[in-house]
Amino acid sequence: MLYEDEGTRTAAGYVVKVPVRWSDMDVFAHVNHARMVTLIEEARIPWLFYDERPTASLREGCVVADLHVKYREQVRHDEGPIAVTMFVEQLRAVDFTVGYEVRPRDADPDAKPAVTATTQLVAFDVDAQRLRRLTAEEKDYLASFIRSETAGR
Repeated sequence: MLYEDEGTRTAAGYVVKVPVRWSDMDVFAHVNHARMVTLIEEARIPWLFYDERPTASLREGCVVADLHVKYREQVRHDEGPIAVTMFVEQLRAVDFTVGYEVRPRDADPDAKPAVTATTQLVAFDVDAQRLRRLTAEEKDYLASFIRSETAGR
């Protein structure tokens, strides 16, 4: 498996440790900004597609509609695997927004994240090539990751 572990549900969200490859580093000896987007995508896969609860229809089709990344501190290659904490910021009929907090390997889980990001994901019917509504099961699963401070947004 690509990951050090398959992920863990915590009070803060779902945490996946993602290895940092040599090729993720740029000339300045920290993780390249574009590679960070790939690393958070790699963290999202075990959470949304392979977690203990079945989310089969998410596996069949989900597309990124929007992406925002804030680089607050550098993350160096030797600080991997990085810990990516994911949670749901917004949940609607056909889409949801995932929040990310990225920390170096040995950082305290409550420490200020080095990188924060969001992605808006849209449920998508690949065969019909159109948006679809999230199922009740998907919404229940995703709602279980809404943080209390984002529940009212």
